[in-house]
Amino acid sequence: MITVYIIETEDLTKVYGDITAVDGLNLRVKKGIVYGFLGPNGAGKTTTIMMLLGLVQPTKGRAFVNGINVQENPVEVKKISGLMPAEGGLYPNLSAIDNLLYFAKFYHIPRKEAEKKAKELLALVGLKDRANTKVGNFSTGMKQRLLLAQALINDPEVIFLDEPTSGLDPKGAVEMRNLIKALKNEGKTIFFSSHILPEVEEVSDEIGIISKGKLLISGSQKEIKKKFTKGMHIITVETREPVEITDLGFEVFEWRKIDENRIVVYAAEDIREELHGKLEGEGYTIIDIHLHEPSLEEVFMELVYGYGGERK
Repeated sequence: MITVYIIETEDLTKVYGDITAVDGLNLRVKKGIVYGFLGPNGAGKTTTIMMLLGLVQPTKGRAFVNGINVQENPVEVKKISGLMPAEGGLYPNLSAIDNLLYFAKFYHIPRKEAEKKAKELLALVGLKDRANTKVGNFSTGMKQRLLLAQALINDPEVIFLDEPTSGLDPKGAVEMRNLIKALKNEGKTIFFSSHILPEVEEVSDEIGIISKGKLLISGSQKEIKKKFTKGMHIITVETREPVEITDLGFEVFEWRKIDENRIVVYAAEDIREELHGKLEGEGYTIIDIHLHEPSLEEVFMELVYGYGGERK
């Protein structure tokens, strides 16, 4: 049986005392995509990843990875998964290659095979020349790249990356995003958490936004923006002359002046042609008329923090 969704959760919940870290999470992630799990610090991103890997037991609900019930078969899930943690996980007194060989033992990878795989991974993440350097001498960026190599040592089907660009300089962040894209092209599924909007927007096929443990919205960027606008077409019109018109002459959800020369119209359909004709018929010179698509930042800020404001 072909599993369309490699990650699924049913009412997944984790409560710590009086704090609900993850609240009734229902998530579906398709195979072979990059899924960006976006949310502010403390939103429940890391707790979700830990439950998906069987490292934290849920208070209630269920999770499945490639059809495997995580709570019933956590070892089987770990065999097909890789984790790049947000922090820690490396031994500073061991060299880069010895760190990888140590983790290879958990998967019972034969020594020669593990050595070959470790060298390949160090080359992949740009650490080939630092294979025998102790990790305690590594920069933050080098440690992040080694953590990614560690997550790949067992050739996993699904890779969990928890804040993979945390602490990286701009060059390191670009390199990490390029590695994520390369892994996707190899057919891997990448589930990565982040609070950095631009990186999620750049590399993700689908996105989930979580806040205070609740999944607020999920889907492709196009689907999310459509849900956010509730199917409305937002049209901005700029004229050379000050807009004095009081009636558009046809039905729309809402329209209002932004300033003397601009109006914004909320309509069920793309009515730019009708607007153009109406305003020109009233003697206005159209300078610009365009559909406005909300940015991911606008969606995130309004859903998470309630920053509505005027869409301009």
